[in-house]
Amino acid sequence: MINVTRLNGKAFTLNSDLIETMEKTPDTVITLTGGNKYVVSEPIEVLIERIVEFRRRCQIFKVED
Repeated sequence: MINVTRLNGKAFTLNSDLIETMEKTPDTVITLTGGNKYVVSEPIEVLIERIVEFRRRCQIFKVED
């Protein structure tokens, strides 16, 4: 799960495992596997960093269990 921000400033959490595509148009548009689209204020590079960090944390929890 990653935190993202809508263009109106409202934050929400998104399941990063469901992301199909991210595109810059010039805003960032995230399309999920179910077809839902979200326009967010974060650039794609920041979202990728958040996804990598989330998956890294998940891997740490698996190793420690």
